[in-house]
Amino acid sequence: MTNTAYHDPVLLQACIEGLALKPGGTYVDVTFGGGGHSRELLRQLEGGRLIAFDQDPDARRNAGEVNDPRLTFVAANFRHLKRYLRLYKIDHVDGILADLGISSHQIDTPERGFSTRFDADLDMRMNQSGEQTARKVLNEYPEEQLHKILGMYGEVINARTLAGAIVAARARQPIETISDLKGVLQRYAPRGRENKYYAQVFQALRIEVNEELTVLEEFLTQVPEVLAPGGRLVVMAYHSLEDRLVKNFIKAGNFRGDIEKDLYGNEIKPLRGITRKPIEASAEEVSRNPRARSAKLRIAEKL
Repeated sequence: MTNTAYHDPVLLQACIEGLALKPGGTYVDVTFGGGGHSRELLRQLEGGRLIAFDQDPDARRNAGEVNDPRLTFVAANFRHLKRYLRLYKIDHVDGILADLGISSHQIDTPERGFSTRFDADLDMRMNQSGEQTARKVLNEYPEEQLHKILGMYGEVINARTLAGAIVAARARQPIETISDLKGVLQRYAPRGRENKYYAQVFQALRIEVNEELTVLEEFLTQVPEVLAPGGRLVVMAYHSLEDRLVKNFIKAGNFRGDIEKDLYGNEIKPLRGITRKPIEASAEEVSRNPRARSAKLRIAEKL
């Protein structure tokens, strides 16, 4: 399987340029996926080392096809960044790349349950050994908790009403497949905007199942400790919830975005933003790779 069939890397050159590569440096790709970004990193590094993380077994198989001694693959979630770098006796790295969200391959694999285009079990696990699934969330969460995740993570307009409808539907029979869920959703979706509505609900479930925002916060808080002075952080986000966390952390070193100052009025923050506004894909790239449409790339440097 080639990496292009798996996932066409978004904003590839902007990511590599954002890392400001040092030929013999040590870099981390925390979302290996199909390996598109990692392969380009290895191609442009003259020596150095690349540590790549991914919890998905498909990504591990892809990494096995990269015959390069400079690559170390870690089959783990990137929330464990510091722990594994310590295991490999790496104190600091020169750059970290994170391409957040879900890969095209995961969406296009029907049995993973990520896409509204297919019928399959409601799974949505990025780590297939994890216990939480979308099916469990829909059938076991109390109504108030469903309301919360639909509203917060999916920004669903009628989240409270939909949460009640899900609880009522599951009382009649369990919601186990994508078609079961769509059968509940179709009554509440705005006419003519059904697909967007389904996508918002699926996003909310996926974020909950994989703890995506918690994982991102845990990862970002480790970055300042792991980056060498002058080292670069390059993050690509695909929805406003992720992007807001990244933007605030780069701006202020916390997730509220409130800049703290010391007794002398100096700002206390570990990173400096390189890009004032996020970098977005060109119309040409979006036409070639529709996933790039919502990508927002932010670059920061360790002070």
